[in-house]
Amino acid sequence: MSLLQVLLLGLCVALGAAVEIQRPRGVPLSKREFYPENKPFTCLDGSRTIPFDRVNDDYCDCTDGTDEPGTAACPNGVFHCTNAGFRPAFIPSSRINDGICDCCDTTDEYNSGATCQNTCRELGRKERESLQKMAEITKEGFLLKQQLIEEAKRGQQEKQRKVTELQESKTSVEDKVESLRTVKETAEQPEKEAKERHLKAWEEQKEVLRLEKDKAKMAEAFLELDDNADGYVSVEELQSHPELDPDGDGSLTETETQGLLGGADRVDTTVFQDVWSNIKDKYQSESQPEAPPPVETPREEPVDPGSDSDVDRYPEEDLGDEDDDEDDDEDDDHEEDEDKLPPASRSEEKVAEDEGAMPPYDEETQALIAAAQKARDEFEEAEKALREVEDQIKSLEKEISFDFGPSAEFSYLYSQCYELTTSEYIYRLCPFNRVSQKPKYGGSETNLGSWGSWAGPEDSKYSVMKYEHGTGCWQGPNRSTTVKLTCGKETTVVSTSEPSRCEYLMEFTTPAVCQEPPSLDSLLHDEF
Repeated sequence: MSLLQVLLLGLCVALGAAVEIQRPRGVPLSKREFYPENKPFTCLDGSRTIPFDRVNDDYCDCTDGTDEPGTAACPNGVFHCTNAGFRPAFIPSSRINDGICDCCDTTDEYNSGATCQNTCRELGRKERESLQKMAEITKEGFLLKQQLIEEAKRGQQEKQRKVTELQESKTSVEDKVESLRTVKETAEQPEKEAKERHLKAWEEQKEVLRLEKDKAKMAEAFLELDDNADGYVSVEELQSHPELDPDGDGSLTETETQGLLGGADRVDTTVFQDVWSNIKDKYQSESQPEAPPPVETPREEPVDPGSDSDVDRYPEEDLGDEDDDEDDDEDDDHEEDEDKLPPASRSEEKVAEDEGAMPPYDEETQALIAAAQKARDEFEEAEKALREVEDQIKSLEKEISFDFGPSAEFSYLYSQCYELTTSEYIYRLCPFNRVSQKPKYGGSETNLGSWGSWAGPEDSKYSVMKYEHGTGCWQGPNRSTTVKLTCGKETTVVSTSEPSRCEYLMEFTTPAVCQEPPSLDSLLHDEF
């Protein structure tokens, strides 16, 4: 039975009792039958039976205190306040005649001399107004809940219909993807073959160029090594190049030199071709320019304050802008001339750059590449469309299978967010997603928990939401939030608090949690 039902029931019983039924002081109407007058009284725990005149005689005979409901004799006794016009209540018997009015009808202070006023009618009036307002809110909220259920039902049907359509669309898109995959693979095969032919031709061309270059370098080296121009390169002539030392000990012996020449004392151009591989990696051409010496920066001399520093320190011809212009011209001329130099005189990086660039594809290969690229683009576009359809299906199926309550009445909260602003913070609740807190006057947002589960009691599972695994507290647990749902016509965050460190509590009103209010007739037939 809900709190509203209990309050209405108590009020109905109080208002419905036009005639007060006589019973011993402090005994509720529901237990009147256990106190028959002029008959022995049996303690309600069955421990003993006593004469009826010992009931409420200010002496405790029963261990459960039931023989003294109207006095303070028993420490475990309970006194019943009739409170006609308001809600009946129970108080500990120790409060009887203690000088403090606990019952609004003043019946607990019958012998204390305390001045009490019967406030039951006024309290009953106020409570009736409050209960009536609560009943109206509950009624309106329940009607809104029925609308939410109907909307959720239609929404679920619409989502299911959309899933069916997307499944059919997915089949069509899958077929298109497979068809375009075949087109792509068909177009890529001649593209691949044409690229391979182009690459092979380029590599063959590079090999020819490499061989020609190597041959030219070999011929140049032979002429440079043949110091006496007799058409032979001898051991003595080769020994003038210590950089060819095979063991790196700083000296090129006759034996080592003969080894470089294949064991001969001298070789002609024909044999030199065979031994060139022993020499070429270390050989340094005599015509290869040497690296320029480092430029030394002249040290600046102290300036005499009494002299014309510029004139004293530099010759007259060094002053002015003309020489600067000439230097710039020389630099430009040097850059222009660099491209005119033979490959041997240019930097290795520049040569490698020129020789490493693959020539452009011919028109036929470019056409095949363009056709293959178009097929790839169309295939990738179709694959993207398929992924989008699959994502939509996955999202809809997740939403359809989500636990939005017995009749999906909470589904309208999905993808919505609600805020509450306090003096310091802005709290944001996104049902089924997360809870956050942000300073009102700037600062970063703090995660107070992500959706966990419904966490209400067994008979009211959907009255509490739990959000867990939020941002960790300093030397403490991760933040979490409990959201208590209460009936209301509006959907809003009512309050927020932090009962325990890093554990937050929110009150959230929604018509989705409203229950059908009980009728007055059904309450009057219930036992209080």
